[in-house]
Amino acid sequence: MSQNSMKQLVMLGTGWASYSVFRNVNRNFYKIIVVSPRNHFLFTPLLTSTTVGTLEFRSIIEPIRNTGFRDPHDFHIAESISCDFDKRIVKCQNVLDPSITYEISYDHLVVGVGALPNSFNVPGVHEHAFFLKEIVDAQKIRERLLRNFELGLAPGVPKDEIKRLLHTVIVGGGPTGVEFGAELYDFIRQDVSRLYKVEKEDVKVTLVESQKILGAFDEKLQSYAEKKFRERSNFNLTKGIVNEVLPNGVKLKDGSFLPCGLVVWSTGLAPRKFTKNLDVLKTKQGQILTDNYLRIISDRNLNSYAIGDCSDIQDYPLPCTAQVAERQGRYLAKSLNEIAKNGHASKPFAFKSMGMLAYIGDYKALSDLPDFKLKGITSWLLWRSAYLTRLGSWRLRLQVPLDWLKTLLFGRDTSRF
Repeated sequence: MSQNSMKQLVMLGTGWASYSVFRNVNRNFYKIIVVSPRNHFLFTPLLTSTTVGTLEFRSIIEPIRNTGFRDPHDFHIAESISCDFDKRIVKCQNVLDPSITYEISYDHLVVGVGALPNSFNVPGVHEHAFFLKEIVDAQKIRERLLRNFELGLAPGVPKDEIKRLLHTVIVGGGPTGVEFGAELYDFIRQDVSRLYKVEKEDVKVTLVESQKILGAFDEKLQSYAEKKFRERSNFNLTKGIVNEVLPNGVKLKDGSFLPCGLVVWSTGLAPRKFTKNLDVLKTKQGQILTDNYLRIISDRNLNSYAIGDCSDIQDYPLPCTAQVAERQGRYLAKSLNEIAKNGHASKPFAFKSMGMLAYIGDYKALSDLPDFKLKGITSWLLWRSAYLTRLGSWRLRLQVPLDWLKTLLFGRDTSRF
């Protein structure tokens, strides 16, 4: 098929959903244009490992251009501003030079822009807390952790201030919050005890959750994780709701105050500005509503799709996880290939969960799988093996185990830069 006769497929985003479409769609059928403010795919399940140096940042990102474009101009480091479904046009703004705006026409559109962390309008979150959604977030957390440890050793710092600096509060007991707490626990036990000996007893972690931690997991696995956390002398589980985040700590709804040097906020998702501004049917949470073929319901042309965290299927709600997004991307790529050949997709999207994994620290993990449940070291081996096989390229599959080996043999890198 000549390039001039190809349909133009415009994809917004480079997250799990869009990246899965990009890797699996037949490029002999489509001219693909990708628009995203970041030029890489991020393997989010291992993001928490980079916050303390268990893994290095570049070990879990894959540059989008490595996946290959027919024309290098077909990748745009830009944000989508608006979309006209009737004219089949997306308006974009270059993120490197915001004065550059332009329009791209499409035959098929895939909206996979993801979502933002949800602050639930709690005062001070955006000003004083750290999110954990992108590589830059992990870099900021790592820098703040090391700053606090070094500042705690500086001459003249009062004892109360040292205790505040070395106290980390995690808000949200989902997989991200729990796994960050687990990585932090390993860092304290294996590296802080060796490099910052005098501070070890003052290091403290508090995880604040209004319900149960890991609420989507099997109850026995939840209880096991909670038991392990409560056994750790420097780790507290607090049931509560945060009312305000201040520069020196967090206020809870019950009136108590937790002084701390770092707040990591991990409590759900909110729509991006582009998603908010789209004039389409949405859920109460602001997600774009689609039919069972992942087509945007409000688009009468039926040639635009929404996948991943920014969308939800009407009467078929699914969790906002990497597994769902990746599976939607694979399905949509197959559907687009069928449309190019036959003019229509053969089957609606159906999802069957492969299960959930979560690391809880000290070489222990949880595996909540459809056929069996695992916990402890055996589950940790499964956790590492599963994620290693899902990494996006052979380059990453080599880098990640090398990082794990370096950490095991030499400890984590605590350089500040």
